[in-house]
Amino acid sequence: MTLQYNYIKILFVSLFMLSSLSLLAQQENLFTEENFVHETDTLKYRMLLPENFDESNQYPLVLFLHGAGERGDDNKKQLVHGSKLFLDNTNRGAFPAIVIFPQCPKNSYWSNAEVDRSSYPISLSFPKDKEATKPMQLVIGLMQELTGKDYVNKDKVYVGGLSMGGMGTFEILSRQPDMFAAAFVICGDGNTELTKNYATKVDLWVFHGANDDVVDPRGSVKMVNAILENGGKPNFTLYADDNHNSWDSAFAEPELLTWLFSKSKN
Repeated sequence: MTLQYNYIKILFVSLFMLSSLSLLAQQENLFTEENFVHETDTLKYRMLLPENFDESNQYPLVLFLHGAGERGDDNKKQLVHGSKLFLDNTNRGAFPAIVIFPQCPKNSYWSNAEVDRSSYPISLSFPKDKEATKPMQLVIGLMQELTGKDYVNKDKVYVGGLSMGGMGTFEILSRQPDMFAAAFVICGDGNTELTKNYATKVDLWVFHGANDDVVDPRGSVKMVNAILENGGKPNFTLYADDNHNSWDSAFAEPELLTWLFSKSKN
């Protein structure tokens, strides 16, 4: 009797896991596979449209930049972190928006970060006047194209990212400060001098884990200090017990999307 019960239990758990994986795959498929082509270069990205999307309406636009671990050319790995937040049925109903997840190629970077991984936390520096990386140029081109669409609310354009994508978020804000109404940055870092470009123009929420042994939390602290010195008023959340995966805590913040979608250029 016990063996039969255990077999049924294992079978039920297996079926539940398969069903959950199938549901996740179906949800991820709501992010359509897209390509942005500029001259000889291509940026792969995923796009989630609001339910009952209607081109005669206007919607907020959200850009999300993934971390270094999700780089590649499969146009899929970039959905590992963050996509569930925007796929949640409650969130989709409360905050109808166009959501973009581009993918950075394996051997490149969103920002101009010079990275030394010989010790941890990694050593980072951010040149001030260097040309944008090719992936960042393509992301800017994609965003310029999308914000030109009549169905995009140009006053409600947002960006967020984690780790490498957090660094990319700070950088795209410095290069396109008039494009975005608000941004959230998770375990990122950047050039403090460039915060003057966007400190008073973009509302910010910065997150980091105090135990982060990959990207030093002092990177976020210095960026927040620089934004304050340049007249900005950022939110800053430092999770005392979090390591590098502070995005789990950030995505669980009940007010994150409410805060984000409340922001407008006007």
